[in-house]
Amino acid sequence: MSRTRRDIETGSLSFLDVVCCGFGAVILLLVIVKIFEPIRLEESHVELEGLIARYEQELEEILGETEDVTRERTATVEQVDVDEIEIAQLEDELERIRAEFLASLDGVELAEEIQNELVLARQRLTEEMQRLLADYRPDPDEYMVGGIPVDSEYIIFIIDTSGSMQQYAWNRVQQQIRETLEVYPQVRGIQVLNDMGDYMFRSYRNEWIPDTPTIRESIIDALRNWRVFSNSSPREGILAAIDTFYDPEKKISLYVYSDDFSSGSIDAVVREVDRRNRLASDGSPRVRIHAVAFPVYYVAFDGQLGTCDRYAVLMRELCQRNGGTFVALPTLRRG
Repeated sequence: MSRTRRDIETGSLSFLDVVCCGFGAVILLLVIVKIFEPIRLEESHVELEGLIARYEQELEEILGETEDVTRERTATVEQVDVDEIEIAQLEDELERIRAEFLASLDGVELAEEIQNELVLARQRLTEEMQRLLADYRPDPDEYMVGGIPVDSEYIIFIIDTSGSMQQYAWNRVQQQIRETLEVYPQVRGIQVLNDMGDYMFRSYRNEWIPDTPTIRESIIDALRNWRVFSNSSPREGILAAIDTFYDPEKKISLYVYSDDFSSGSIDAVVREVDRRNRLASDGSPRVRIHAVAFPVYYVAFDGQLGTCDRYAVLMRELCQRNGGTFVALPTLRRG
């Protein structure tokens, strides 16, 4: 009996030792864990603070963008209001114009009736005038000023720009151009070439310059400093003007201003002009040719004629054959 009790007591003591050791190990583990827990908590706190700061920054950016969008929306709404006001004003203006237009229709109808009556009256007057003037033949002198016919609707100036003309006769040339323009109060077209066929205004090359007071003054102003090459022969300019501007439906006059015909055949030039300047059905030339001779050589070189007499012979013949007038100036002094 005593041996059995000793065995039981020995087993009970061993179990208590094991249990105590287990509890001791658990306590030791808890102590070890508690030592590192504050470090982890501090690290977590730092991370949370950084995350919060980042979220706050993103929130501020979002709030800033929201303010920008709000301002843009406000500006857009204001612009829409302004546009609506302008549209309303334009609609009111359109209604007013429409009302005025409708109110004017009655006046237009009345004006059309008056216009029709005027057309009929003009037709009757024209028929009566044609009947009364059927046998009337006006004196040719009625269409002439200073012996020069002024019935043309288009005029072309052909100006010798040689050195002799520039040096001795240029002021007189400007005076002659101005006086010729005054003879024609109004024409349908003007053109200015030199004796080589070069245009004063290249922007109007091969076309008519409209006649206005401003254009006339521009011609005189440009003439003062017009310096282009010349071979002292009007042939090229005359042929270029006829070839370019000849029109059987237009009345055209050429005005040639020169002092010399330096080379070439007079007969050849006359034949060339005859071939180009065709006659109308009544026998008159379509392009009248007038000429003014400047006595440069005679005055400047002590009575020497040089080749200026050839110019006079040529232009007298061309003017006579082409319905124009030849004028020989006695002096270079301005009148």
